[in-house]
Amino acid sequence: MKDDLKLIVLDNCKELGNLVEKRINELRENDDNYLVPVCSSRFSNGEGKVKIEKTVREKDLYILSDVGNYDMSYSLHGRVHYMSPDEHFQDIKRVISASSGHACKITLITPLLYQARQHKRKGRESLDCAIALQELEQLGVDRIITFDCHDPNVSNAIPLLPFENIYPTHTILHEFIDCEKEFLDDLLVISPDMGAMERARYYAEMLGCDVGVFYKRRDLSKVVNGKNPIVEHTYMGTDPKNKNILVVDDMIASGASMLEAAKELKEKGAKSVFLIATFTLLTEGYDKFIEAYQCGYFNKLYSTNLSYVPEEIKNQEWYHDVDCSMQIAKIIDRINQKESIQGLFDGKKEILEKIKKALL
Repeated sequence: MKDDLKLIVLDNCKELGNLVEKRINELRENDDNYLVPVCSSRFSNGEGKVKIEKTVREKDLYILSDVGNYDMSYSLHGRVHYMSPDEHFQDIKRVISASSGHACKITLITPLLYQARQHKRKGRESLDCAIALQELEQLGVDRIITFDCHDPNVSNAIPLLPFENIYPTHTILHEFIDCEKEFLDDLLVISPDMGAMERARYYAEMLGCDVGVFYKRRDLSKVVNGKNPIVEHTYMGTDPKNKNILVVDDMIASGASMLEAAKELKEKGAKSVFLIATFTLLTEGYDKFIEAYQCGYFNKLYSTNLSYVPEEIKNQEWYHDVDCSMQIAKIIDRINQKESIQGLFDGKKEILEKIKKALL
């Protein structure tokens, strides 16, 4: 039943959540209120609690949260404290525990998967992502939806729980084609490292073009900020000279790999370089991007609103924000009506035809 759908949007995801509700109403041609108010509070020692302000009994409940929002803060022992992904994840568990036993079904939508980069064990390491997924299963979640997971194989930790890894590729490409018509010929997709190669191949398949990759040689004898520093980038693939290039990855953390790849591609004669990432974290600020843009190393960065991006970055002329709220709304609408979501991913023919028309 359509009227059993309810949406809980945590404070870390209000802007996207409001857009999703608006899109659901557009799809259903009505003006219903699907949002369930939630009160999240913190004690001064950092402990938190969540209270659901409206009944969710026998509802098809969807919880939307952004664990990557680093702009949320509270007073901790009289000092301003900004919330970490760990604290956001705790609030997710609080909402689930407050609704478990009441809602008929709970679907968690967490676009940026918690601890996704800690997805496999190397030596005496914790396996945080797998443990988190198992916690969610034990709390009573019926389905987990995430976007562009760093390694989808982490779903093996919960083999009996539906785990949907959605790619925003089509949404991003539709936006790119509409805005960059003059750059649609002589396309080449590049992966900034071997780990992102599968994603790059998917983009290349959608666009009907070739693909290349950078191999990052690291100094395994040193560890800087938790990882081995890059010694050299080696490019492998089609000659990028006179090509319009898309460098694609799941997320931009510091952005060093992306910018180094863009610089080398321009030095090799690329006509244009566009950076595409599902999540733009920019954990070390964005000054390097401003400098690289001013040097002409890249044309624009396309990223989504699936995780928090500060307004000062969104307002940069080199940044293009891609709205994915309709994609989320379509997924929720179909699942709520017990329809398959597979049809939402078959867009290759549509994209190729759109490029063909744009080039005419």
